[in-house]
Formats: sequence, C-alpha cells, structure tokens
Amino acid sequence: MRLNETPLLSAEEIGRRVAELAAAVSADYTGRELLLVAVLKGSIVFMADLLRQLTVPATVEFIRARSYEKTRPQGPIEFTYFPERPIAGKHVLVIEDIVDTGGTAAAILERFTADHPASLALCALLDKPARRETPVPIRYAGFTIDDHFVVGYGLDYDQRGRELPDIRILEQE
Repeated sequence: MRLNETPLLSAEEIGRRVAELAAAVSADYTGRELLLVAVLKGSIVFMADLLRQLTVPATVEFIRARSYEKTRPQGPIEFTYFPERPIAGKHVLVIEDIVDTGGTAAAILERFTADHPASLALCALLDKPARRETPVPIRYAGFTIDDHFVVGYGLDYDQRGRELPDIRILEQE
C-alpha cells in the first residue's frame, strides 16, 4: 500500500467539519432522540467523533453491508449484520464513511424504509459523485472529493490504514 504523502484532508480539517455536521444534526433533531446507525467498518471513527459532539440524545446501532473487495465493487450488496432492535417509529440517521456509486447507501436506505422509521436520513463523511450510479439523498455531507481511492480516518485498503488520523489518496502501484 503506497499513500500520497500529502493528506487529501488533514485531521484538523476533518475535526472542524465533523463539528459543523454535529451542530447541523443537533439543530435539526432538537427535542427528538436520534438513532445513529453506523455502517461497519469504515464509519466507526466518524460516527464516534460525531456522536461525542451531538447535543441531542442519541443511541447507536450498526449495520454491515459489503460491496467492495480491495478497490473494486464485488457485486450485489450483502448485509452481514443488521440492527438488533426495531427501528420503527425512530428518527434514524445512517452514518457512512463514503458514498461513491451509491449502491450500498441506497440499499441500506431502502431496507430501513421498509421498517417504517419516523424519519430516515443519510450522513456521509465523503461524497464521491463522479462514480455515482445510483442516486442517493445525502442530507449531511462532510466533503465532496474527486474520484480517488482514499484511506485513513476509518477508511481502509484491504483492512489497512484505518488508524490514520487524516485521509490520504492510495496511489496506483
């Protein structure tokens, strides 16, 4: 794995944007309890930082939806873990690390819609519209990036690089 030496997004930039997103989410959900559903594994760092800055009560669940193998989509969306508690009647905010083709996020939103939440929205740290194949409504987007494969701040390449505090571009070898 060879990463660009210059971060695409520094830890400081990410921290500032997460604080802005938390303020926006808190303002929109004032007076309501929020259920954050983190998409495993890439969104855990983002979700944890966002959660700590919310000013509204929030609970946490997880979903695991796989569609990638290394740097390429591997086919249909596979749910390998789903929230243990019902989401009907709850205000659900799905937390994604990155939305690129839109397939995974759209499948998750479709699956949750069938469970009749009180509200359902998507919060993504990164939006990569150049690769979008399936339209997906991102209510809270951290950063829009070009078509790069990125690693760090929870995002990985073959399970490596999640621990990096910034986001870097994976260079072609």
